[in-house]
Amino acid sequence: MTTLTEVEFRPLVIPAAIDAADATDFVEMVRVRNLIYREISGHDDHRISADELLPHYRPSEYETRLSWVIVDDGAIIGRVGVDIPHEEGSKAAFWLIELLRANWGRGIGSAAYELVEKTAREHGRTVLQSWAEHPEAEGARLAPPTGFGEIPEDHIARFFLRHGYKLEQVERNSAFDLTGSFDEVERLLAEARAASSAYRVVQWFAPTPEEYVAGYAWMKSRMSTDAPAAALEFDEETWDAARIAEHDARYTDSGRTIQVTAAQHIESGELCAFNELVIGKDRTEASHQEDTLVLKEHRGHKLGTLVKCAGLLSWREVAPDSARVITYNAEENRPMLDINEAIGFAPIAYEGAWKKVLDD
Repeated sequence: MTTLTEVEFRPLVIPAAIDAADATDFVEMVRVRNLIYREISGHDDHRISADELLPHYRPSEYETRLSWVIVDDGAIIGRVGVDIPHEEGSKAAFWLIELLRANWGRGIGSAAYELVEKTAREHGRTVLQSWAEHPEAEGARLAPPTGFGEIPEDHIARFFLRHGYKLEQVERNSAFDLTGSFDEVERLLAEARAASSAYRVVQWFAPTPEEYVAGYAWMKSRMSTDAPAAALEFDEETWDAARIAEHDARYTDSGRTIQVTAAQHIESGELCAFNELVIGKDRTEASHQEDTLVLKEHRGHKLGTLVKCAGLLSWREVAPDSARVITYNAEENRPMLDINEAIGFAPIAYEGAWKKVLDD
Protein backbone atom coordinates (compact mmCIF):
# COMPACT_ATOMS: atom_id res chain seq x y z
CA MET A 1 0.00 0.00 0.00
CA THR A 2 1.22 3.48 -0.81
CA THR A 3 2.12 5.35 2.37
CA LEU A 4 0.54 8.66 3.25
CA THR A 5 3.89 10.41 3.02
CA GLU A 6 3.88 9.76 -0.73
CA VAL A 7 0.59 11.61 -1.23
CA GLU A 8 0.93 15.21 -2.42
CA PHE A 9 -1.48 18.11 -1.99
CA ARG A 10 -0.57 20.15 -5.04
CA PRO A 11 -1.98 23.67 -5.51
CA LEU A 12 -4.34 23.64 -8.46
CA VAL A 13 -3.29 25.84 -11.37
CA ILE A 14 -6.23 27.74 -12.82
CA PRO A 15 -5.51 28.03 -16.56
CA ALA A 16 -6.53 30.94 -18.73
CA ALA A 17 -8.25 28.50 -21.09
CA ILE A 18 -9.01 24.82 -21.08
CA ASP A 19 -6.62 24.17 -23.99
CA ALA A 20 -3.74 26.07 -22.36
CA ALA A 21 -0.45 24.28 -21.71
CA ASP A 22 -0.98 24.44 -17.94
CA ALA A 23 -4.56 23.10 -17.97
CA THR A 24 -3.66 19.42 -17.49
CA ASP A 25 -4.29 19.29 -13.74
CA PHE A 26 -7.55 21.22 -14.00
CA VAL A 27 -8.94 18.95 -16.73
CA GLU A 28 -8.00 15.83 -14.78
CA MET A 29 -9.40 17.30 -11.55
CA VAL A 30 -12.78 17.74 -13.23
CA ARG A 31 -12.72 14.20 -14.59
CA VAL A 32 -12.01 12.81 -11.12
CA ARG A 33 -14.63 15.11 -9.58
CA ASN A 34 -17.25 13.68 -11.90
CA LEU A 35 -16.23 10.12 -11.04
CA ILE A 36 -16.50 10.86 -7.32
CA TYR A 37 -19.98 12.34 -7.69
CA ARG A 38 -21.06 9.26 -9.65
CA GLU A 39 -19.68 7.02 -6.89
CA ILE A 40 -21.67 8.92 -4.27
CA SER A 41 -24.97 9.45 -6.08
CA GLY A 42 -25.08 6.59 -8.57
CA HIS A 43 -25.83 8.89 -11.51
CA ASP A 44 -24.15 11.53 -13.68
CA ASP A 45 -26.55 14.43 -13.11
CA HIS A 46 -23.82 16.37 -11.27
CA ARG A 47 -21.33 15.95 -14.11
CA ILE A 48 -19.86 19.05 -15.72
CA SER A 49 -17.24 19.52 -18.42
CA ALA A 50 -13.93 21.16 -17.61
CA ASP A 51 -14.52 24.20 -19.83
CA GLU A 52 -17.90 24.81 -18.17
CA LEU A 53 -16.49 24.60 -14.64
CA LEU A 54 -13.45 26.78 -15.34
CA PRO A 55 -15.25 30.17 -15.09
CA HIS A 56 -16.27 29.30 -11.52
CA TYR A 57 -12.58 29.14 -10.57
CA ARG A 58 -11.46 32.42 -12.03
CA PRO A 59 -10.29 35.11 -9.57
CA SER A 60 -13.09 37.13 -8.01
CA GLU A 61 -13.20 40.27 -5.90
CA TYR A 62 -15.97 38.67 -3.84
CA GLU A 63 -14.15 35.57 -2.58
CA THR A 64 -10.82 33.77 -2.61
CA ARG A 65 -11.07 30.20 -3.90
CA LEU A 66 -8.12 28.04 -2.86
CA SER A 67 -7.79 24.58 -4.41
CA TRP A 68 -5.46 21.60 -4.35
CA VAL A 69 -5.39 18.29 -6.19
CA ILE A 70 -4.57 15.15 -4.21
CA VAL A 71 -1.84 13.28 -6.09
CA ASP A 72 -0.79 9.68 -5.43
CA ASP A 73 2.00 8.14 -7.49
CA GLY A 74 1.48 10.75 -10.20
CA ALA A 75 -2.30 10.27 -10.42
CA ILE A 76 -4.94 12.73 -9.21
CA ILE A 77 -7.25 10.87 -6.80
CA GLY A 78 -9.21 13.76 -5.29
CA ARG A 79 -9.32 17.43 -4.51
CA VAL A 80 -9.46 19.93 -1.63
CA GLY A 81 -11.08 23.35 -1.73
CA VAL A 82 -11.44 26.27 0.67
CA ASP A 83 -13.54 29.34 -0.16
CA ILE A 84 -12.93 32.57 1.74
CA PRO A 85 -15.70 35.20 1.40
CA HIS A 86 -14.59 38.83 1.22
CA GLU A 87 -17.54 40.38 3.08
CA GLU A 88 -16.30 42.79 5.75
CA GLY A 89 -15.98 41.10 9.13
CA SER A 90 -16.56 37.62 7.72
CA LYS A 91 -15.59 34.74 10.01
CA ALA A 92 -16.64 31.94 7.66
CA ALA A 93 -14.79 29.56 5.39
CA PHE A 94 -16.46 26.94 3.20
CA TRP A 95 -14.59 23.79 2.25
CA LEU A 96 -14.71 20.42 0.53
CA ILE A 97 -12.62 17.28 0.49
CA GLU A 98 -13.42 14.75 -2.24
CA LEU A 99 -11.58 11.46 -2.65
CA LEU A 100 -12.10 8.44 -4.89
CA ARG A 101 -13.60 5.66 -2.78
CA ALA A 102 -10.71 3.26 -3.42
CA ASN A 103 -8.50 5.59 -1.38
CA TRP A 104 -10.70 5.83 1.71
CA GLY A 105 -9.28 4.54 4.98
CA ARG A 106 -5.69 5.58 4.35
CA GLY A 107 -5.70 8.78 6.40
CA ILE A 108 -5.67 10.98 3.29
CA GLY A 109 -8.92 12.74 4.21
CA SER A 110 -7.66 13.62 7.68
CA ALA A 111 -4.39 14.93 6.25
CA ALA A 112 -6.39 17.01 3.79
CA TYR A 113 -8.52 18.33 6.63
CA GLU A 114 -5.38 19.53 8.45
CA LEU A 115 -4.70 21.62 5.35
CA VAL A 116 -8.27 22.98 5.47
CA GLU A 117 -7.99 24.12 9.10
CA LYS A 118 -4.51 25.53 8.58
CA THR A 119 -5.73 27.55 5.59
CA ALA A 120 -8.81 28.81 7.45
CA ARG A 121 -6.70 29.98 10.39
CA GLU A 122 -4.22 31.71 8.08
CA HIS A 123 -7.14 33.73 6.72
CA GLY A 124 -8.50 34.54 10.17
CA ARG A 125 -11.58 32.31 9.83
CA THR A 126 -13.14 30.56 12.81
CA VAL A 127 -16.43 29.23 11.39
CA LEU A 128 -15.89 26.27 9.05
CA GLN A 129 -18.85 24.87 7.09
CA SER A 130 -19.21 22.08 4.57
CA TRP A 131 -21.88 20.00 2.81
CA ALA A 132 -21.87 16.31 1.88
CA GLU A 133 -24.34 13.87 0.37
CA HIS A 134 -25.19 10.93 2.62
CA PRO A 135 -26.66 8.06 0.55
CA GLU A 136 -29.34 5.97 2.24
CA ALA A 137 -27.90 3.21 4.43
CA GLU A 138 -28.89 0.90 7.27
CA GLY A 139 -27.88 1.63 10.84
CA ALA A 140 -27.74 4.60 13.21
CA ARG A 141 -29.25 7.92 12.17
CA LEU A 142 -28.36 11.56 12.86
CA ALA A 143 -30.83 14.45 13.06
CA PRO A 144 -30.02 18.18 13.13
CA PRO A 145 -31.19 20.56 15.89
CA THR A 146 -33.86 21.91 13.52
CA GLY A 147 -35.78 18.65 14.01
CA PHE A 148 -36.27 18.32 10.24
CA GLY A 149 -34.72 15.46 8.30
CA GLU A 150 -32.07 12.90 9.12
CA ILE A 151 -29.08 11.17 7.57
CA PRO A 152 -27.33 7.85 8.19
CA GLU A 153 -24.29 7.92 10.47
CA ASP A 154 -22.15 6.74 7.57
CA HIS A 155 -18.44 6.91 6.77
CA ILE A 156 -18.68 10.57 5.78
CA ALA A 157 -20.73 11.55 8.83
CA ARG A 158 -18.24 9.81 11.12
CA PHE A 159 -15.44 11.78 9.45
CA PHE A 160 -17.16 15.07 10.28
CA LEU A 161 -17.94 14.00 13.85
CA ARG A 162 -14.38 12.79 14.42
CA HIS A 163 -13.08 16.22 13.42
CA GLY A 164 -15.38 18.11 15.78
CA TYR A 165 -18.27 19.03 13.46
CA LYS A 166 -21.96 19.27 14.28
CA LEU A 167 -24.76 18.46 11.88
CA GLU A 168 -26.75 21.71 11.63
CA GLN A 169 -29.16 21.14 8.75
CA VAL A 170 -30.39 18.49 6.32
CA GLU A 171 -31.06 19.42 2.71
CA ARG A 172 -33.32 17.46 0.40
CA ASN A 173 -32.18 16.82 -3.17
CA SER A 174 -35.28 16.50 -5.36
CA ALA A 175 -35.93 15.83 -9.03
CA PHE A 176 -38.75 16.72 -11.43
CA ASP A 177 -39.40 14.50 -14.44
CA LEU A 178 -39.33 16.70 -17.53
CA THR A 179 -40.53 13.82 -19.72
CA GLY A 180 -43.85 13.41 -17.91
CA SER A 181 -47.15 15.31 -17.88
CA PHE A 182 -47.19 19.05 -17.22
CA ASP A 183 -50.94 19.13 -16.54
CA GLU A 184 -50.47 19.75 -12.81
CA VAL A 185 -47.85 22.42 -13.45
CA GLU A 186 -50.28 24.24 -15.73
CA ARG A 187 -53.10 23.93 -13.17
CA LEU A 188 -50.91 25.27 -10.38
CA LEU A 189 -49.70 28.13 -12.55
CA ALA A 190 -53.30 29.14 -13.28
CA GLU A 191 -54.05 29.11 -9.53
CA ALA A 192 -50.95 31.20 -8.82
CA ARG A 193 -51.83 33.75 -11.48
CA ALA A 194 -55.30 34.13 -9.98
CA ALA A 195 -53.82 34.68 -6.51
CA SER A 196 -51.18 37.16 -7.70
CA SER A 197 -53.08 39.57 -9.93
CA ALA A 198 -50.93 42.47 -8.68
CA TYR A 199 -47.85 40.82 -10.23
CA ARG A 200 -46.61 39.87 -13.68
CA VAL A 201 -44.11 37.24 -14.79
CA VAL A 202 -40.92 38.45 -16.50
CA GLN A 203 -38.17 36.21 -17.85
CA TRP A 204 -34.69 36.61 -19.26
CA PHE A 205 -31.52 34.73 -20.09
CA ALA A 206 -28.09 35.81 -18.90
CA PRO A 207 -26.57 38.29 -19.43
CA THR A 208 -29.22 40.10 -17.41
CA PRO A 209 -30.91 42.95 -19.30
CA GLU A 210 -30.12 46.36 -17.85
CA GLU A 211 -33.73 47.00 -16.80
CA TYR A 212 -33.63 44.02 -14.43
CA VAL A 213 -30.09 44.28 -13.03
CA ALA A 214 -30.88 46.36 -9.93
CA GLY A 215 -33.88 44.25 -8.93
CA TYR A 216 -32.08 40.97 -9.56
CA ALA A 217 -29.08 42.17 -7.53
CA TRP A 218 -31.32 43.09 -4.61
CA MET A 219 -33.00 39.67 -4.65
CA LYS A 220 -29.65 37.86 -4.88
CA SER A 221 -28.42 39.81 -1.86
CA ARG A 222 -31.48 38.67 0.09
CA MET A 223 -30.63 35.00 -0.53
CA SER A 224 -27.98 35.36 2.17
CA THR A 225 -30.46 36.67 4.75
CA ASP A 226 -33.92 35.31 3.89
CA ALA A 227 -33.32 31.63 3.10
CA PRO A 228 -33.60 29.14 6.04
CA ALA A 229 -30.09 28.61 7.40
CA ALA A 230 -30.54 26.86 10.79
CA ALA A 231 -27.41 27.68 12.85
CA LEU A 232 -25.20 27.99 9.80
CA GLU A 233 -23.50 31.35 9.39
CA PHE A 234 -23.68 33.32 6.16
CA ASP A 235 -22.46 36.85 5.61
CA GLU A 236 -24.93 39.42 4.36
CA GLU A 237 -23.88 39.92 0.76
CA THR A 238 -23.96 43.11 -1.26
CA TRP A 239 -24.83 42.64 -4.92
CA ASP A 240 -24.58 45.30 -7.62
CA ALA A 241 -24.33 45.45 -11.40
CA ALA A 242 -20.70 44.32 -11.39
CA ARG A 243 -21.45 41.28 -9.25
CA ILE A 244 -24.41 40.34 -11.45
CA ALA A 245 -22.18 40.63 -14.52
CA GLU A 246 -19.58 38.31 -12.97
CA HIS A 247 -22.30 35.86 -11.89
CA ASP A 248 -23.79 35.77 -15.39
CA ALA A 249 -20.40 35.36 -17.06
CA ARG A 250 -19.71 32.21 -15.07
CA TYR A 251 -22.44 30.62 -17.15
CA THR A 252 -22.34 32.43 -20.48
CA ASP A 253 -18.55 32.37 -20.92
CA SER A 254 -18.64 28.60 -21.41
CA GLY A 255 -21.93 28.38 -23.28
CA ARG A 256 -24.12 27.33 -20.38
CA THR A 257 -27.67 28.68 -20.24
CA ILE A 258 -29.30 30.29 -17.21
CA GLN A 259 -32.92 31.44 -17.35
CA VAL A 260 -34.37 33.68 -14.65
CA THR A 261 -38.12 33.75 -14.10
CA ALA A 262 -39.21 36.62 -11.84
CA ALA A 263 -42.38 38.12 -10.41
CA GLN A 264 -42.66 41.87 -10.84
CA HIS A 265 -45.01 44.00 -8.77
CA ILE A 266 -47.01 45.80 -11.48
CA GLU A 267 -47.65 49.07 -9.64
CA SER A 268 -44.12 49.64 -8.33
CA GLY A 269 -42.11 47.72 -10.92
CA GLU A 270 -40.23 45.96 -8.08
CA LEU A 271 -38.88 42.46 -8.69
CA CYS A 272 -39.94 40.43 -5.66
CA ALA A 273 -39.51 36.71 -6.45
CA PHE A 274 -37.26 34.71 -8.75
CA ASN A 275 -36.28 31.24 -9.88
CA GLU A 276 -33.20 30.14 -11.82
CA LEU A 277 -32.90 27.19 -14.22
CA VAL A 278 -29.54 26.15 -15.66
CA ILE A 279 -28.29 23.67 -18.23
CA GLY A 280 -24.93 23.08 -19.88
CA LYS A 281 -24.00 23.01 -23.53
CA ASP A 282 -25.14 19.39 -23.70
CA ARG A 283 -28.90 19.88 -23.69
CA THR A 284 -29.50 16.16 -23.02
CA GLU A 285 -28.01 16.35 -19.51
CA ALA A 286 -29.93 17.13 -16.33
CA SER A 287 -31.13 20.68 -15.70
CA HIS A 288 -30.53 22.36 -12.35
CA GLN A 289 -32.85 24.66 -10.45
CA GLU A 290 -30.57 26.97 -8.52
CA ASP A 291 -31.68 29.95 -6.41
CA THR A 292 -35.37 30.50 -5.70
CA LEU A 293 -36.62 33.22 -3.36
CA VAL A 294 -39.71 35.23 -2.54
CA LEU A 295 -38.91 38.45 -0.68
CA LYS A 296 -40.45 38.29 2.79
CA GLU A 297 -42.63 41.35 2.29
CA HIS A 298 -44.27 39.78 -0.78
CA ARG A 299 -45.01 36.32 0.59
CA GLY A 300 -48.55 34.97 0.74
CA HIS A 301 -49.44 35.53 -2.94
CA LYS A 302 -48.28 32.17 -4.39
CA LEU A 303 -45.30 33.86 -6.00
CA GLY A 304 -43.05 30.86 -5.37
CA THR A 305 -45.47 28.66 -7.29
CA LEU A 306 -45.81 31.34 -9.95
CA VAL A 307 -42.11 31.63 -10.80
CA LYS A 308 -41.36 27.91 -10.48
CA CYS A 309 -44.24 26.79 -12.69
CA ALA A 310 -43.73 29.53 -15.28
CA GLY A 311 -40.06 28.64 -15.43
CA LEU A 312 -40.66 24.91 -15.86
CA LEU A 313 -43.27 25.40 -18.57
CA SER A 314 -40.98 27.61 -20.64
CA TRP A 315 -38.04 25.26 -20.00
CA ARG A 316 -39.62 22.60 -22.22
CA GLU A 317 -38.74 24.80 -25.18
CA VAL A 318 -35.30 25.75 -23.87
CA ALA A 319 -34.12 22.20 -23.14
CA PRO A 320 -36.62 19.71 -24.63
CA ASP A 321 -34.14 16.82 -24.41
CA SER A 322 -33.25 17.29 -20.73
CA ALA A 323 -34.80 14.46 -18.70
CA ARG A 324 -35.12 16.05 -15.29
CA VAL A 325 -34.54 19.10 -13.11
CA ILE A 326 -32.50 18.78 -9.91
CA THR A 327 -32.95 21.09 -6.91
CA TYR A 328 -32.02 21.42 -3.22
CA ASN A 329 -34.04 22.72 -0.26
CA ALA A 330 -33.56 22.80 3.49
CA GLU A 331 -35.80 20.20 5.13
CA GLU A 332 -37.25 22.88 7.41
CA ASN A 333 -38.22 25.03 4.44
CA ARG A 334 -41.71 23.56 4.38
CA PRO A 335 -43.31 26.35 2.29
CA MET A 336 -40.89 25.74 -0.59
CA LEU A 337 -41.05 21.95 -0.20
CA ASP A 338 -44.85 22.14 -0.32
CA ILE A 339 -44.58 23.93 -3.66
CA ASN A 340 -42.05 21.44 -5.02
CA GLU A 341 -44.08 18.43 -3.92
CA ALA A 342 -47.26 19.83 -5.43
CA ILE A 343 -45.45 20.44 -8.73
CA GLY A 344 -44.11 16.88 -8.75
CA PHE A 345 -40.56 17.07 -7.41
CA ALA A 346 -39.63 13.84 -5.60
CA PRO A 347 -36.74 13.31 -3.14
CA ILE A 348 -33.73 11.41 -4.47
CA ALA A 349 -31.01 12.14 -1.89
CA TYR A 350 -30.14 14.07 1.28
CA GLU A 351 -27.19 16.24 2.23
CA GLY A 352 -25.84 17.17 5.61
CA ALA A 353 -24.71 20.72 6.35
CA TRP A 354 -21.87 20.61 8.89
CA LYS A 355 -20.31 23.33 11.03
CA LYS A 356 -17.38 23.72 13.39
CA VAL A 357 -16.27 26.78 15.34
CA LEU A 358 -12.50 26.93 15.87
CA ASP A 359 -10.95 28.03 19.14
CA ASP A 360 -9.51 31.52 18.96
